[in-house]
Amino acid sequence: MSYLQMAQLEVLNAVKGIHNQADFNDFRDMIARYFAQKAQQAIDAMWDQGSINEQVVENWGNEHMRTPYRHAIHRS
Repeated sequence: MSYLQMAQLEVLNAVKGIHNQADFNDFRDMIARYFAQKAQQAIDAMWDQGSINEQVVENWGNEHMRTPYRHAIHRS
């Protein structure tokens, strides 16, 4: 069994206990906190390795990464 399959089974077992909106909200928040913690650990590791620094983070804040819209060509 793969790790993905094992994780899927664990999630299915966990959601069996969700019986109301409050339980659902708690579960969703727990998953969000887990992935936020993993992201923070990865960012901290990059900082410690020197891959990112204050200047890089400042540059990210000034980037405009929005996908430009393409105007549709109207046929007559």
